[in-house]
Amino acid sequence: MLWSAGLRDKGITDPAGRGVQSRNFSIVHRWREIPAILASMDEVLEQNVLDHGKVTLRDSMADDLSVVNAARVSYATLVEEISPADAKLIHFLMRERHGTPFEHSVFKFFIKCPIFVAREWMRHRISSFNEMSMRYHVPDQVDFFIPDKTTVRSQIGKPGSYSFKSIEDDYLADDARSEMAALYDAAYESYNVLLNMGIAKEVARCVLPVGQYTEFIWTVNARSLMNFVSLRNDENAQFEIRQYAIAVEDIFKLLMPITYESFITNNRVAP
Repeated sequence: MLWSAGLRDKGITDPAGRGVQSRNFSIVHRWREIPAILASMDEVLEQNVLDHGKVTLRDSMADDLSVVNAARVSYATLVEEISPADAKLIHFLMRERHGTPFEHSVFKFFIKCPIFVAREWMRHRISSFNEMSMRYHVPDQVDFFIPDKTTVRSQIGKPGSYSFKSIEDDYLADDARSEMAALYDAAYESYNVLLNMGIAKEVARCVLPVGQYTEFIWTVNARSLMNFVSLRNDENAQFEIRQYAIAVEDIFKLLMPITYESFITNNRVAP
């Protein structure tokens, strides 16, 4: 399924990562390239993020052709492959913000991220979420987020007009990371003590901090996905969620290259 979604009518990704439109793609003529293309797709469709995180495309019903046919149904028309006129149609829909044809392309992701990232993520409500629940489940291993030394930062200024600066003192950055690790160890130990005392899972979990990793399934259409990446893959977004948005955008670019090109051309504004 992902093979057809990635290549059927939308193009191949070149080594620089740019979408290469393939309006009359023929597997027969390009068969020698298939192993390399599949390998590059796998690298994009499942990405490690931060220290323990992950973005994986579990399923999709997403391609440029779907956008075209959703728009052309107004004229009772169905096309089988992308033409130059169809590419222009996608650009027109994006430019004029005719958004509903993009809602028929759908992505289903598996996400593993810190709870504080998930809480920002779930502010994007025009999508569906199902999250791991520690009210019912005790994980074999609980992972916690510790930032890389280079991303330990200080906040400068007041809310609404502040900026961030990397901690240049390596000893201070290491101390901050050690402090976080010590807190995580203590919290996880208390969690297990409470469970061993017979305390309900839904109560014991309360001692765990927002730096804990959670897991969820996120199903989102292309229109809402563009809104997500426009806000979260932005210099004003928090660094940690931006890393996830970059991974999501890579997958979007691979599966819907014409739509992605239109999104970029129109200043990354969702239709």
